[in-house]
Amino acid sequence: MRLLHTSDWHLGRAFHRVNLLGAQAEFIGHLVATAREREVDAVVVSGDVYDRAVPPLAAVELFDDALHRLADLGVPTVMISGNHDSARRLGVGAGLIDRAGIHLRTDPAAAGTPVVLTDAHGDVAFYGLPYLEPALVKDEFGVERPSHEAVLAAAMDRVRADLAARAPGTRSVVLAHAFVTGGEASDSERDITVGGVASVPAGVFDGVDYVALGHLHGCQTLTERVRYSGSPLAYSFSEADHRKSMWLVDLAADGSLGAERVDCPVPRPLTRLRGTLEDLLADPALARHEDAWIEATLTDAVRPADPMARLTERFPHTLSLAFAPERAPDDPGGSYASRLADRDDQQVAEDFVAHVRGSGPDDDERAVLREAFDAVRADAAVREVAR
Repeated sequence: MRLLHTSDWHLGRAFHRVNLLGAQAEFIGHLVATAREREVDAVVVSGDVYDRAVPPLAAVELFDDALHRLADLGVPTVMISGNHDSARRLGVGAGLIDRAGIHLRTDPAAAGTPVVLTDAHGDVAFYGLPYLEPALVKDEFGVERPSHEAVLAAAMDRVRADLAARAPGTRSVVLAHAFVTGGEASDSERDITVGGVASVPAGVFDGVDYVALGHLHGCQTLTERVRYSGSPLAYSFSEADHRKSMWLVDLAADGSLGAERVDCPVPRPLTRLRGTLEDLLADPALARHEDAWIEATLTDAVRPADPMARLTERFPHTLSLAFAPERAPDDPGGSYASRLADRDDQQVAEDFVAHVRGSGPDDDERAVLREAFDAVRADAAVREVAR
């Protein structure tokens, strides 16, 4: 059975105020053309279909168009909700849409109930594990202490129990939306940390033939059978070096598989430039970047006049401008933003305690801070679901 694995469409998202709807529509056309030309048997979409719980109308219309085109093609599609989606909204009409071969899996309680597709070699069971917010699903899965690993492990126990009751030789595919250990994050993914831990070990998914992951925006192979497709478009300059693609996976009769990357259309390349303004404007080697979307970091000791206007004369698609004056390592004048770089909310809070009190928090105080941040994040998730 040939699968086309994609995820993290984020329909409705902009890139530094640039509307990406046209590029997203081009990707949908590419997806449909690939499914037709490569004779795909099933499309799997591993969450974050939309960029937010209440997407703009134009994004909903594009999603509707994608569903119609896939249904017209006659290629079954299995799709789960991600942490950016409203599972309830995405799942509206799922029972009716199911009749057209579009299988939306947004209910955590149905984790062990697969979509079963059949080829010449027998059945393939597709298990959809939508994004599992630990605070919201802990009762459903009977876990005492909510964590990503605990709820995913409980969901996978249901998958393995269902699979064990099926005919010998039944092949299996799991769709999941999670941060799996070994994956490389970028700046454009929403933090899903719980209890100081964001990731789960890949071993949670043992026992199935292929795991189609979503959430991280870079295409990655964690093991032969556990892969991220990544997002089809870049959504932050941290993805400037990404090769955006989908996985074309051939699942053989014995469960062995082969995987090939299929490149996605690139609306415009991304480039990060760093240096003094005069150097960036004068360097002939940068001519190849003049049509790219640009993130420029200026290192001038003194902020130059009209830097954005001057940059856009040479690089008309400059979208982001930052200043990082070159200083000695021990210079205390570094920017507040630079001092906070790569520090999460917990670390910032601990630094504040140390600044005010003269010493950092002890273990008990760190636990209180962590519980407070988890409670705020969980409350935000509850409010988003209820919108």
